[in-house]
Amino acid sequence: MTTEPSKAPPLYPKTHLLAASGIAALLSLALLVFPSSDVEAKKTTLSLELESPAEQLTQDQDAADAVQATNEPAASPFAQIEDSAEDTKETAQAAPAPLVEPKKAPNHKEVIVGKGDTLSTLFAKVGLPPASVHEVLASDKQAKQFSQLKHGQKLEFELGPDGQLTNLHSKVSDLESITLTKNDKGYVFNRITAKPTVRSAYVHGVINSSLSQSAARAGLSHSLTMDMASVFGYDVDFAQDIRQGDEFDVIYEQKVVNGKAVGNGPILSARFTNRGKTYTAVRYTNKQGNSSYYTADGNSMRKAFIRTPVDFARISSKFSMGRKHPILNKIRAHKGVDYAAPRGTPIKATGDGKVLLAGRRGGYGNTIIIQHGNTYRTLYGHMQGFAKGVQTGGNVKQGQVIGYIGTTGLSTGPHLHYEFQVNGVHVDPLGQKLPMADPIAKTERARFLAQSQPLMARMEQEKATMLASSKR
Repeated sequence: MTTEPSKAPPLYPKTHLLAASGIAALLSLALLVFPSSDVEAKKTTLSLELESPAEQLTQDQDAADAVQATNEPAASPFAQIEDSAEDTKETAQAAPAPLVEPKKAPNHKEVIVGKGDTLSTLFAKVGLPPASVHEVLASDKQAKQFSQLKHGQKLEFELGPDGQLTNLHSKVSDLESITLTKNDKGYVFNRITAKPTVRSAYVHGVINSSLSQSAARAGLSHSLTMDMASVFGYDVDFAQDIRQGDEFDVIYEQKVVNGKAVGNGPILSARFTNRGKTYTAVRYTNKQGNSSYYTADGNSMRKAFIRTPVDFARISSKFSMGRKHPILNKIRAHKGVDYAAPRGTPIKATGDGKVLLAGRRGGYGNTIIIQHGNTYRTLYGHMQGFAKGVQTGGNVKQGQVIGYIGTTGLSTGPHLHYEFQVNGVHVDPLGQKLPMADPIAKTERARFLAQSQPLMARMEQEKATMLASSKR
């Protein structure tokens, strides 16, 4: 048996082997010290705390629009890393030219309104004489709007070959811009108003401090928070009933221009869980064009009276037949509820009615008494003053501001004393069962359900999706 001799590996000159080893070491060191910049650039940070749920909805919608706009599958992240090696080679061969911002036309100038700026100082910054300001303002009655400047506002000037103003443009809001254009007779004023796209947005919040703070943290604006309190104000006393752990869900109209939220419309549907009990409201506009809020099964959210005449105030004294008066220092029935709040806080009429008194009344100080039909009467005492237009003999609407918190009469501090009478008998307004308004008309019930049911379903879906995302 013979054995074939094994083939010896090819021999290379020692100088070649040493050079190869040196190159390999240098390459390893370079990879450790200088990782691929392209790979690093592919990293993104996912933020779970957007500025507001409304902005999150905007970004989600924009992402959805982008997906619908293309049918190409997303590239594999691994493919991106593999491709980066090729990109590195190309970068090494030829570095890209630096980006150069396009130059503005020499006759185009822009200025930003700063502290102390006037239209004259802004004109001077672009080289226009004071006479130009007078010419512009005198050209059109509406041109004076250019002098109503806001800090940070941008003015854009177009100048002619002779250095004279030919066009002045400024964006005054997300929806509105104004322009002055020169012609043979002077300047022509033009207002351009963008028409926003209206879509719905969803917000969920849990109360762990005050309602206003928790709502703001969830992304609900102050005005929408007040609207929500108004919708549920017939059933929930926001002065004393709010508890930590209460929840709310709101679907509302959002106005959008170029993908940016620029304003809000009304609440479309909402749900508020207070002390374990859930209240639901849906906005419905009937065939006559009147809008109101109803429960999901069509009962009116509106009642003859709202629970509290002062938003988010603190109850400093409740209804009692044996309270010791803080000033008279003797037992005296307290036939109402005291709401403590800062001086000047608005006070609202709790129901429609006729003003029997808007003036001084003994220890009550500045007082308003309202008669609501034949059965009910309310009293508002210790007011600082009365709202404009509210006077004896006049009529007021539910929720209308009738006056302001004060400390007139026998009062130790700024608060509202509120009384509620039924057929001339004082009752506890916090415990009084309030009469209901009419439910959805039978002729409109089918139409109402066709609108309310999808809103209820969406609210459930949005909340389920949000909870599922938070558990990931």
